[in-house]
Amino acid sequence: MRAIPVSVLGGYLGAGKTTLVNHVLRCAGGRRIAVLVNDFGDVGIDADLIESRDGDVINLAGGCICCSYGSDLMAALMRLPQMEPTPDRVLIETSGVALPRSVARTTTLVSGLAVDAVLVVADAETVREQAADRYVGDTVLAQLREADLVLLNKIDLCADEDLAQLHRWLRETAPRAAVIDSERGAVAIELLFADDATGRDERDGRDERDGRDGRDGRDGRDGRDERDGRTGTRRIAPLGGHHAAAVFDSLGWRFAGPVDARALAMALESAELGLARVKGFVNDRDGRCWLLQGVGRRVELSPWNAPPTDGGRLLCIGARGRFDRGAVVATLERAGAGGPERQA
Repeated sequence: MRAIPVSVLGGYLGAGKTTLVNHVLRCAGGRRIAVLVNDFGDVGIDADLIESRDGDVINLAGGCICCSYGSDLMAALMRLPQMEPTPDRVLIETSGVALPRSVARTTTLVSGLAVDAVLVVADAETVREQAADRYVGDTVLAQLREADLVLLNKIDLCADEDLAQLHRWLRETAPRAAVIDSERGAVAIELLFADDATGRDERDGRDERDGRDGRDGRDGRDGRDERDGRTGTRRIAPLGGHHAAAVFDSLGWRFAGPVDARALAMALESAELGLARVKGFVNDRDGRCWLLQGVGRRVELSPWNAPPTDGGRLLCIGARGRFDRGAVVATLERAGAGGPERQA
């Protein structure tokens, strides 16, 4: 049985975590997402998503559920792999003052679950002020430094010049995180979840399509790659109303033979590539197969039980304007023979 991927969602009070959760649930596209929250009293799941409530579980539209774990997160986590049907993914919303990496470490103790990423929501208008606060600043900074992805929310409340300065500050404050802009939590699912980035969960070979209407389950929103007229810098515009592919770029790559898997993983951690996500399988030169997956600047290798017949393949994605396709291609070419699998 495949491990259920878990994303841990953190961020200071008022940053927009619950808004993001509702966005994810609306864009689930047939995926069974289990959302864990500390207390139902603190969560604002949109009323039209709720179908029924049974004790500490709220049944949501599309097969998703919301579970309250109170003070016993471990017990709630241990129940998830036993559920029928099993959730496709777990999203843990932490409290505004929690350190999400600590929750992620707790999750690793549960068999059948695998931490995919730590996501931290930051309020673009107030995060620097909060980080400098004598009382809460240490917590805010610790949350940002623990992130794999920083979701910079409420960018519509910031002038372009302020937003550019904020991005520079985040590169210094959270150097290992990829940063994604958003308004009202509208973020492309492909940038949040590795299995959604591929369009298919390659761990069990199951096509990730909506069982009701055959759609591919991707986020139905999009955005534009804009250039600031005053500074000439490029940034990601907020998501709009068409398709998420407009706000991210991707490159599929097929390897013709074995590679130095560890060297490749290290090379893909470079901030210069602008990667938000990378996932795939590679054969190393000792005949072993590895699952390679990364988020932000954290790229990991896990042993896999069967080598891919074609030598290996990867999917690399990043936000338009930051994804350096040429640099990614050069990195993959240095790793071994091969070429693009498809054009994004």
